[in-house]
Amino acid sequence: MFGLRGVRQAPPDVLIVSIDRESANALNLPDDPRKWPRSLHASLVEKLSSEGASVIAFDVVFTEKHSFKEDNAFAKALKKARNAVLCEYIKVDNFPFGEGKNMPHGELNITKNTAPILPLSEAAIATAPFPIPKVSNKVSQYWMFTTVAGDKPTLPVAAFQVSTMEVYGEFLQLLKKADPYRADELPYDKDSIINTRGIEKLIRDIRHIFQREPRIAVKMLEELQKSKTLSTDRQKYQMISSLIKMYLNISQSRYLNFYGPARTIPTVPYYQILKMHEKSIAETQRIDVKGKAVFIGLSQLSPIDQKESFYTVYSESHGLDLSGIEIVATAFANMLEDLSVQPVDFRIYLAIIFIWGIMLGFICKKLSTTAAFYSIFGLSTLYLILAVSQFKNNGLWYPIISPLLIQPVLALFGGLFWNLFDVKQERENIRKALGFYLPDEIADNLAHNIETIHSSHQIVYGICLSTDAEQYSSLAEVLEPKELGSFMNRYYETIFKPIKQHGGVISDVIGDSMLAIWVSSKPEIGLKQKACLAAFDISRAIHYFNMESHSFKLPTRIGLHYGHILIGNIGAVDRYEYRPVGDIVNTATRIEGLNKYLKTQILVTKEVISQLNGFFTREIGNFMLAGKTKPVEIHELICRLEESDERQTKAYSIFAMAVEAFRRKSWDEAIEGFQETIDILGNDGPSAFYIKLCEHHKETVPGELWDGVIQMEKK
Repeated sequence: MFGLRGVRQAPPDVLIVSIDRESANALNLPDDPRKWPRSLHASLVEKLSSEGASVIAFDVVFTEKHSFKEDNAFAKALKKARNAVLCEYIKVDNFPFGEGKNMPHGELNITKNTAPILPLSEAAIATAPFPIPKVSNKVSQYWMFTTVAGDKPTLPVAAFQVSTMEVYGEFLQLLKKADPYRADELPYDKDSIINTRGIEKLIRDIRHIFQREPRIAVKMLEELQKSKTLSTDRQKYQMISSLIKMYLNISQSRYLNFYGPARTIPTVPYYQILKMHEKSIAETQRIDVKGKAVFIGLSQLSPIDQKESFYTVYSESHGLDLSGIEIVATAFANMLEDLSVQPVDFRIYLAIIFIWGIMLGFICKKLSTTAAFYSIFGLSTLYLILAVSQFKNNGLWYPIISPLLIQPVLALFGGLFWNLFDVKQERENIRKALGFYLPDEIADNLAHNIETIHSSHQIVYGICLSTDAEQYSSLAEVLEPKELGSFMNRYYETIFKPIKQHGGVISDVIGDSMLAIWVSSKPEIGLKQKACLAAFDISRAIHYFNMESHSFKLPTRIGLHYGHILIGNIGAVDRYEYRPVGDIVNTATRIEGLNKYLKTQILVTKEVISQLNGFFTREIGNFMLAGKTKPVEIHELICRLEESDERQTKAYSIFAMAVEAFRRKSWDEAIEGFQETIDILGNDGPSAFYIKLCEHHKETVPGELWDGVIQMEKK
């Protein structure tokens, strides 16, 4: 975020005086600042105080005594300035314990807070520590109060309170308007606070008031906005507003809003302050410190000379980090501007992540992958611009990594997988829908590759089973279309189940007719057996169906034929049907129609029952079916072999002899045999058909070339 925002100008009211090698050389002093004479610091304080600095803060440790003269001179200058803040030193000592065999081992950490030496600490208006929290050796926050040092205010907080003492009266008046009772808890005279070094107590008292009653700070800000006097003085207005907000949002730590790399905050070498009124200093080098907060501490221009440095987001590639005094000045400047970096509220953070994720997910689901990518890229760019703007202008730290790097990737991949799932689901739905009209294997192929519709055909061995319902036309005249559709759905459900159970495929359904097939790449007796069993089960199922349907009945005729079939997608342009093609299909439908004349239910060809065991059949004869040029040997499929009885065996034996007599043109002998068959069975359609045919041939005798083939003129 700092990199995207760029360097930001620091407030002009903040100045750093650097203790550096340049000053050491100019003043002929040792490189180690601890060895510098404290009378020099006294002169520096006097110069800054006389020039009107609002606060003078030293980020230098003065825990060791020098000569009485030097220390005393420095103490006098601090006391006279009445606005100097010195730094306390916090040291953590580690003591191991438990050296015995049976004693617990460990390490005891003792934190020791060391104030400047007595003359200096008594002379300064306040002393404060400034420990800097580090996360993975990187500095991004500062403490406002240190729990390890008795919850003392830190150096930038103390310096800020001192720098705003000139508006303490106005601050107190606003507090009185907000809550007179609480205002009485604070001293009225700012001089007494300064003279008694009561800055730390003042900070604690104000903090305590605002912690107990946060609404007081809100009321004070409202009163500040109403004040016509303060609104005309923008500098005072800003100081009071920042002071109130410091206590309103006070916490143990805050994020630093860095201004840039080292020396971004205006920095003046130590020696130039001491020589600021000398004639040798050019006009361009004259320094204005009036009303400014001045921070004095180590700050080198070279990473080699840095004895105290902190790795931050603005640490430079050649190794130059921010110095401790720059961290202090940055914290102070943030409070002055009321512009520390502040992460958005955790609830808002979660809302952003949730809403952003929902939006990205919606885009990736609704749009194509390419469109989703460009949409997310555009939205992410807008989000980044907004986040950088908020960071730059308000210090608000919106989430970046998750919304811009993690969630878009997850959304794109999630959308991709979601679309793949939808495609898979859609393909499965298509396959399921096709499954109502096509074999499962073909439905699977078409669902995955529609191009196979042009090439999905093959010549196979197969058996065709054709059915047709009697009395359908009469039924269609009586029933309403909706009622007829419901009735036919139940009818087809009845005849489809046996076919599915015996491994058949429903190939075609037209009106009241149905065509089913069993196919294989090579001749298989099993196909014939399955088809014949399916025919029996259909016949039985239709019997029960008609019994349950009292008003309407659909007796069903069945015909079967076996041979080579061309099976596949037949059609052109944008209309295809998956169906078998060939003489086998036409013959099966003609055989099914022959049932109508013979008053039978299941007729098959010789090819169907060839080599087939376990079924009781009888040969009906050779027929030249309508539209055919070759005769077909027709058999009636009667029942399973174990279901036959002696009466049927005797009757069908007599029927077979009668057929032979028919072929010899022995019409009377044939009629006698067929009549005997009827007498045994009670009723027999084929026998009645032959008796009628014999009577016809007795009147119109066939020619000598007649071979017993029965010519059928109608379907």
